[in-house]
Amino acid sequence: MPDFDLIIVGAGPGGYVAAIRAAQLGLSVACVEQERTLGGTCVRVGCIPSKALLESSERFAMAGHALEEHGVRVGEVTLDLARMMQRKADVVKSNTDGVAYLFKKHKIERFEGRGELKGAGHVVVHGTDGETELHAEHVVLATGSRVAPLRGVEIDGERIVTSTEALEFDEVPESLVVIGAGVIGLELGSVWARLGARVTVLEYLDRILLGIDDEIAKESRKIFTKQGLDIRTGVRVTGASVEDGTVTVEVEDGESVKADRVLVATGRLPNSEGLGLEEAGVETDAAGRVTVDERFMTNLERVYAIGDLIHGPMLAHKAEEDGVAVAELIAAGRAPHVDYLLVPNVVYTEPEIASVGHTEEALREAGTPYRKGVFPFQANGRARAIGLTSGKVKILAHKETDRVLGVHIVGPRAGDLIAECVAAMAFHATSEDVARVVHAHPTLAEAVKEAALAVDGRALHI
Repeated sequence: MPDFDLIIVGAGPGGYVAAIRAAQLGLSVACVEQERTLGGTCVRVGCIPSKALLESSERFAMAGHALEEHGVRVGEVTLDLARMMQRKADVVKSNTDGVAYLFKKHKIERFEGRGELKGAGHVVVHGTDGETELHAEHVVLATGSRVAPLRGVEIDGERIVTSTEALEFDEVPESLVVIGAGVIGLELGSVWARLGARVTVLEYLDRILLGIDDEIAKESRKIFTKQGLDIRTGVRVTGASVEDGTVTVEVEDGESVKADRVLVATGRLPNSEGLGLEEAGVETDAAGRVTVDERFMTNLERVYAIGDLIHGPMLAHKAEEDGVAVAELIAAGRAPHVDYLLVPNVVYTEPEIASVGHTEEALREAGTPYRKGVFPFQANGRARAIGLTSGKVKILAHKETDRVLGVHIVGPRAGDLIAECVAAMAFHATSEDVARVVHAHPTLAEAVKEAALAVDGRALHI
């Protein structure tokens, strides 16, 4: 007899959520995780700690520069970086402890060690005390992703670092070079710029934030530049070397850039190595992602994969939805359905950037007829009241049916505002539907309503 109904390899957002939902539905569940604490990269060294530092650094910046216009005068503002880092650690611990509590509550058995798939229903745990063999009716692989290396640049964890180390600096670097103008690079670059570092962002492409609507990306770049980030696009980094505590970043067809620290933020790769996939006969694609069907099943019967390990956006909330879907499939036979087009993307800079659905470039390339409505936060009463007027809301709707095809926002609390738009698109709303919904006044959400009105050329407050 199998030891469990379900074994999950990996306790990140996809894995631990799948474990909880499967246990709720009555399955006996084991979860294998090689790190001592649960929660995966997102909770331990990614999403949660970075958002804690983003919030703390923004409050520091506001105290030093933005309170006086509100009539609030403070004395000299000083930074206690150690306390800021301790708060971040406390936030992370509360989250990892929360996952551990939920495992205990739902009687999920946790095995510490590296999980290796030995075939359908068979996982070996390589722990510090030796190997443990586990058997189950079903296996879900949820090992997430890892930092993508950059050719010619060797990570030393001290001067040339990944996001993990950049969340643990014990002092503010005088200068920081960020290689990559994606979400991670801009978020962490913003943190250290607010705290006093001179930040230079080097991006290989001719734009920032690949995948974000181009109009919104251009607007965001202007805002970040005004904040002091030195963003250079069309730059190919060929190498980096450390001498006397200074890093020299070599650039093709250009001058080298020197800095105290260098953050490599050039993306992530599926964490499929060391899982025993090839030996077990599990198919992967050229990028190392596990190949699955519409039921998240690999080519091995009753072996599934979710989250960053498979196709789709590499986002924690996408992994969570995958986890719920696969758990409900296994436990209750419910047909899984996660619409990746409706997975929102958020960049937690200041201002925030959020998007869902198609970009204007994608619609134009596909030949889809569309109309767009744009409304600036500068014309929103609530934004004026709180003193955060940078950015805009942009809604794209089908020219003939008026169905909302995409929403893109740069501005205050964009990550919260996008939720309304995701719900609207999930229920096939038109821009007219969104425009007819009563929005409280004064709120930032009124900018969404006004953008919907603007699709038909009838915005009220501009």
